[in-house]
Amino acid sequence: MTATLHISPSSTPLHGEVTLPGDKGLSHRTALFAVLTQGESRIANYLDAGVTRPLLAALAQLGVAWQLEDGVLTVQGRGLPNLTVEGVPHLHCGHSATTMRLLAGFLAAAGIPAVLDGSPGLRRRPMRRVTEPLRQMGVPIEDADGHAPLTLHARQRPLRGITYRLPVASAQVKTALLLAALAAEGETTLTEPGPSRDHTERLFQAMGLPLTRPAPHTVRLTPPLPKVLPPLRLTLPGDLSSAAFLLAAAVLVPDSRITLRGVMLNPTRTGFLDVLQRMGAQLEITPRGETYGEPYGDITAVYSPNLQGITVQGDDVVRMVDEFPIFAVVAAAAHGETVVREAKELRYKESDRIAAVVTRLQALGVAAEARPDGFRIIGGKPWHGASLDAGGDHRIAMAFAIAGLRAQTPVTITGADIIAQSFPGFAEVLERLGASF
Repeated sequence: MTATLHISPSSTPLHGEVTLPGDKGLSHRTALFAVLTQGESRIANYLDAGVTRPLLAALAQLGVAWQLEDGVLTVQGRGLPNLTVEGVPHLHCGHSATTMRLLAGFLAAAGIPAVLDGSPGLRRRPMRRVTEPLRQMGVPIEDADGHAPLTLHARQRPLRGITYRLPVASAQVKTALLLAALAAEGETTLTEPGPSRDHTERLFQAMGLPLTRPAPHTVRLTPPLPKVLPPLRLTLPGDLSSAAFLLAAAVLVPDSRITLRGVMLNPTRTGFLDVLQRMGAQLEITPRGETYGEPYGDITAVYSPNLQGITVQGDDVVRMVDEFPIFAVVAAAAHGETVVREAKELRYKESDRIAAVVTRLQALGVAAEARPDGFRIIGGKPWHGASLDAGGDHRIAMAFAIAGLRAQTPVTITGADIIAQSFPGFAEVLERLGASF
């Protein structure tokens, strides 16, 4: 049954403290990387959501024992050479491109034949950017005209290391190739055209794998690898992409103040925080430490009535690529013009996020126009409510739920059950802070 979310304009401030579920990217990686280790890994504050469940289900199909209780994931690692599967498992990745791309590299390293498929939306996502370099490494993998399903065949010979320049900066592709490189003969060097998230690099180095960064945007994995990797023991920082919605709510609703505890502060992910501050948002960021190389800390956001429009392009696009739906809502409240450029990749997310953002802003009465590689918004004026469809995109649903807090009349989001893909309890958290959902 499809859920509908009704949001009333906020008549009172939002106040409180929140500890968010673990980061989505780290949840995917730590669950998968734990399989590479020997022994029981323990990952606390694990994100139990629609977007992570397909990976855990796939691991179970591959014979990996795991248990998730009270936000703690335990995984029984056996090491890559000891992973064997009978037959050819069909692994359904749901809506998650991260699951599909990371599993492609992982299965390539393990030499396990499998079929990777997913939802209709996932079948629209580009996959040749990962299958092509994997083939160069000797992986017998096929795609369906550049898309899912992906079919991995039994491997007859060892993989080979490659020197490869990624055409698009992509942490998912980079991770898939580094996973495959774990089973390759020789060195693998990957160079990206710009920055991308570096969670895999930080985790690999913390795990003792021989990964170096010889130049900007370049990573290198050089054999020999350790024969045994120790199990993981960590508490995941809160998801910064989920935090973005609560920070925006505090910035937009008069007299609000919200503090988020233990949030991921990896600099490859903090573009949204940087652009908010450039717009005039009042944020206080307090670093608290690191875990497995990942910095985390507390963030407090307060109502910021004097936001100004800005231009976002270049490296900032990659550093906030998942936050553009909620950034667009903040831009609608900012005075003057906001322009986003060099963000064509937004068209290949769970939805075409350029079109999705612009059409919904227009439905609220906000002056917005789509461009081939971004959008333009003229903000600073009140907007009215409307009935909007989530369009099968969890971040679109949450962004326009937050827009409802600032609207003059109620906003209704249909298809809101998609929010559980990444932020279960989203509405309940906002209600505890004082919103009317």
